[in-house]
Amino acid sequence: MQNRLIAPELARHECLRGQIQREFPDVDEETLNDTLAGMTDLPEMIAAVLRSALQDLALARGLRGRVVEMQERLARLEDGAQKKRQLITAVMERAEIRKLVEPDFTVTLRRTPPALRLLHEEEIPADFWRPQPPKLDRQAVTTALRGGRLVPGAMLDNGGTTIALRTK
Repeated sequence: MQNRLIAPELARHECLRGQIQREFPDVDEETLNDTLAGMTDLPEMIAAVLRSALQDLALARGLRGRVVEMQERLARLEDGAQKKRQLITAVMERAEIRKLVEPDFTVTLRRTPPALRLLHEEEIPADFWRPQPPKLDRQAVTTALRGGRLVPGAMLDNGGTTIALRTK
């Protein structure tokens, strides 16, 4: 959406920049930029998009914090439900109640199959272990390339351009 709004102004800015540079080939960069700032709305549009990005980041940070709080609450609720189930299981076993029928639920005490308990994992024979596929250490490859080492099958790209934005 914002790209559709800023693109025509960018084209206008580029066109005016070219015209001014053709008519005044000796114009310095500061004068050129000041002139263009007065003739187009591009700087204001850039500022508006950046403010919108900052708002998005602030909302994302707030939402991330809220999500963490909700995940913690979910964990507490699930833990509480599990503890209540364990309590009911223990009480029903001790009272020798095998089945309880209520209007909104029926609970039955059932035996479960034995579960695996590992005593000394290092003693388990190799035929019980699954081999894992190797995983590329991207950081090590990047460090080697930046250090001037040739790594077959990999290279560093030319990089790009980004913006540095300070808000404090």
